Amino acid sequence: MKAAIVVFPGSNRERDAEAALTQAMGKKPLMVWHRDTELPDVDLVLVPGGFSYGDYLRCGAIAAHSPILREVKARADKGMAVIGVCNGFQIITEAGLLPGVLLRNASLKFVCKNVRLKVETSQSLFTSQYEQGQVLSIPVAHHDGNYFADERTLDELEANGQVAFRYCSPDGEFGDEHNPNGSARYIAGIFNRTKNVLGLMPHPENAIEPLQGSTDGIPLFKSMVEALS
Repeated sequence: MKAAIVVFPGSNRERDAEAALTQAMGKKPLMVWHRDTELPDVDLVLVPGGFSYGDYLRCGAIAAHSPILREVKARADKGMAVIGVCNGFQIITEAGLLPGVLLRNASLKFVCKNVRLKVETSQSLFTSQYEQGQVLSIPVAHHDGNYFADERTLDELEANGQVAFRYCSPDGEFGDEHNPNGSARYIAGIFNRTKNVLGLMPHPENAIEPLQGSTDGIPLFKSMVEALS
């Protein structure tokens, strides 16, 4: 498997993502600058977290128009795997790879803590090493993670099995008290229709070592390696 990480001015999780992919692949991914116009021959592109362009205009709005994103979108349309984490989720949503939008947290405050996620499906290249219904402990760190879409779009996501993760309690129950940002239907991550694109607000790359308090992010990266190698 060959992978690349897109780096923007303001990215701050690209090295965390590099560590996670290196651990899973046994080799380092490529780093691609946002102003590059050509994407290497890779199986996976990861768009990392951070504050691209200082979150001006809207989170991810400027980065979504970077030259390399045009190529990422073109490749994704042909089946290449893409994962966007946190700011990366905002970027690929703004770029049209995923439906909906990420709004300000309902609390209007930055949220940084470990949260619980329920795995909604194991039937994807990103989640095959999880069990459906499994509850994970993964950190979040965002101010604009409130996933929103109109009711018709949300119903389509549900009907097509495009919801990847939802915020939940340690017992896997749903409720507003377990929703860190107010996301519609407790959604923490979604796929595109063909499930080769995943966007999620929590940071699995920061849950790969015991010292981080959780290793629940490891299966996500191993799932991608298994599927794409």
